[in-house]
Amino acid sequence: MSAPDAVPATASTRGGLLSDRLHILIIAALGLALAVYLLGHIGFRAVLSAATSVGWGGFALLCAFAFVVFALLGPAWYVLQPPSSQPRLAVFLAARMLRDAVSEALPFSQVGGMIMGVRAASVLGVPTRLAVGSMIVDVTTELLGQVLYVALGLIILSARAAHIALAHALMRSFLIGLSLVALGGLLFLAMQRRGLGWFSGKLATRLFPASAAYTATLATALREIYRSPLRVVLSVTLHFCAWTAAAISTWIAFRLIGVRIEVPSAIAIDSLVYGLRSLAFFVPNALGVQEAAYALLAPLFGVGKEYALAVSLLRRAQYIAIGIPIVLVWQLFESRRALARRKRGSVGPARPDPEGNLDGRLDADLDADLDG
Repeated sequence: MSAPDAVPATASTRGGLLSDRLHILIIAALGLALAVYLLGHIGFRAVLSAATSVGWGGFALLCAFAFVVFALLGPAWYVLQPPSSQPRLAVFLAARMLRDAVSEALPFSQVGGMIMGVRAASVLGVPTRLAVGSMIVDVTTELLGQVLYVALGLIILSARAAHIALAHALMRSFLIGLSLVALGGLLFLAMQRRGLGWFSGKLATRLFPASAAYTATLATALREIYRSPLRVVLSVTLHFCAWTAAAISTWIAFRLIGVRIEVPSAIAIDSLVYGLRSLAFFVPNALGVQEAAYALLAPLFGVGKEYALAVSLLRRAQYIAIGIPIVLVWQLFESRRALARRKRGSVGPARPDPEGNLDGRLDADLDADLDG
């Protein structure tokens, strides 16, 4: 691509980003309106009373348990790295924590969290082509792990609430949706494994528009990752375990507000709530979607709507209490890194790049995507 050609492309990309941000703000506002309506309809005082009954000690326990989930999510991404890359587990733990912090605690869509996760992995030493490529595969294995998790939730729902007309209708709808998602996920996986240049190019362009010119190296990264199918299976397994561990957080939240609920019921509620959240991935923080899902599903297991919304609020408070400090620490790290680079007067990555500074160009493009 020549320099003159790059200018209009950049202007077009920035115009598209502004349009995307406007759409995100509108969707977020609609979701927030739905959440406020549900709180008002069910009873704000009842919901708030239930949510605050956990106390600071109970809330601290809920937040602490979130790190058990991170301890599974980080390795699920880490195991996808080719042995030749010599990755460090701590890098992927930190990058995954930042990814979730941005997605859940800040007003961004899931894609915004993915961009920051790749950014963190790249800055912490992972070649950017592998950071992007493994992120694409990790999203796929997480989706497949969630398919298994939602299937488990549907089995529990059919065993415990099949006699309820609403539950029966939900099971039919979820089964259809789950079948389509599973088929799409497997097709997605197969296309990545073949290392299709056009496919990885389109996906990378969607996530990182400024990196469209370097998609051939991403296809190479995907081929490196898929040389070991066992690693992909292990990643799916770890993601399934992480989803199940997240359901324990929901169970803890219910017990802290005084609701006696069994772990299988909590798994069913959590799996179906997050199944609906995933379908609404374009809604920042699933505003309104999460609240509506809890209010719809929890009563099927004998839980009052006010307690369901209280748990939803507690989970959101958990995301914010964990996520904001993570984002602030990362911003401090980035600021110190930028200051150090200015003092050195350096441009591009400090790490060696045997591939003709390709990783450096991708890093620069990732900076452009974040600044745009």
